[in-house]
Amino acid sequence: MANLSDREWTVLTALWASGGSALGELTEALRPETGWSRNTVLTYLIRMEAKGLVSIQKGSSPHVYRAALSREDCQARERETFLRRVYRGAAGDLVAAFLKESPISPREREELRRLLDEMEV
Repeated sequence: MANLSDREWTVLTALWASGGSALGELTEALRPETGWSRNTVLTYLIRMEAKGLVSIQKGSSPHVYRAALSREDCQARERETFLRRVYRGAAGDLVAAFLKESPISPREREELRRLLDEMEV
């Protein structure tokens, strides 16, 4: 699967929040953030179905649109792509860069140590 566009993330986020929506409901949920019309939302849904990102329950009236992938699966794919592309797969370099730029609390530091100990790194 290719990286998700920002707009695909927006649609999927609304579908994850609702658990599945009819076109009108989804359009109303997306309108404040995007300003998209019903036709624009439908175009995205059809394209995203072709990519395997959205499932359409056509046996119901109105059709119900759902995310075909979990948020966790999409996040994992995005992290992996980012790690490979930007840090050449070096997770330690990624973590070190984040820690240098954004200090963590003592509690977060302990949690990170615990995680690293569990991983035996």
